Amino acid sequence: MLTNLISGDRPRSLILTGLLLAILLGLALAPFLFPGVRSLETAARICIFIVLVASYDLLLGYSGIVSFAHTMFFGLGAYGVALASTHMGRGYDALVVGAVLGAIASALLALLIGLFSLRVRAIFFAMITLAVASAVAVLVSQLSGLTGGEDGLNYSIPRELTPAFKLGSLFGVSITGKILNYYLVFFASLALFLVLLRVVNSPFGRVLQAIRENDFRAEAIGYRVVFYRTLATCLSAAMAALAGSLFAIWLRYVGPDTTLSFEIMLDILLMVVIGGMGTMYGAVIGATIFVLAQNYLQNLMGVASGATEGLPLVPQLLDPDRWLLWLGVLFILSVYFFPTGIVGRLRSED
Repeated sequence: MLTNLISGDRPRSLILTGLLLAILLGLALAPFLFPGVRSLETAARICIFIVLVASYDLLLGYSGIVSFAHTMFFGLGAYGVALASTHMGRGYDALVVGAVLGAIASALLALLIGLFSLRVRAIFFAMITLAVASAVAVLVSQLSGLTGGEDGLNYSIPRELTPAFKLGSLFGVSITGKILNYYLVFFASLALFLVLLRVVNSPFGRVLQAIRENDFRAEAIGYRVVFYRTLATCLSAAMAALAGSLFAIWLRYVGPDTTLSFEIMLDILLMVVIGGMGTMYGAVIGATIFVLAQNYLQNLMGVASGATEGLPLVPQLLDPDRWLLWLGVLFILSVYFFPTGIVGRLRSED
């Protein structure tokens, strides 16, 4: 049954299996293992970014398509929930309608981009997606009457998903609506990830890999390359939009900086490279490592700086303000020692 659940895509490495199980259990039990607002926020971001990175890997790793518009689809999903909640009021119907409409809008926009752009070479398609994403980000910032402009939108979600809702305590942890919200994000992210795992291990996923390896040969044996690439782009966009919807439900706020920023696009690329392209499990490893580093590396450096206070130069190198420098160093080392990503390296050793 478990094999069917993961679509027959076994980790094929004992170390990788252990890491994936540890991440799954850590996220499933996060409110009880790591109580606190910051740790719960980190766990929710990991869940959401696993789906976002996996949906991008469907494009980059499995289809060989380089796109810089993924945060645009992520933002459309988030703004879909925000606008629906603003105009329809606090309710689950607003969340569902916003998420569905955001996914549909993202898929349609991806269809338009794909039909007009996927016939050109990869670098030109990447530039087109970058231009479209930049235009949408500017448009969202300018339409302040609809989107809130640079200030973004605050909105209400059902009370059962907010900290004001209290159910009592379990294992010494107060069960509030925030924890219920977290488990909504967790189980929805898990379901979306399993769907993506099913897609890449289906005949459709095999065709995408064939196109990635040699699109001319795939075309020669009868596969319509543009059709498959366009379909993959639409599916990837819809999944990214659903991840954005979960992000909006979790934050109860959306703005250009939180959903449409190009920095998020760069983060997605880094997570894909760290975890390993062409493997869904790479999204899990990459997103977990990167989000943890973003949230806790600065604190760890502060502790290390204090512990080495008596040494020359070391405390200055480990100053918490230099955490981005060390994050870059860690990325360079990961690329050097794991050129195929962490998952690719672990699978090749077993």
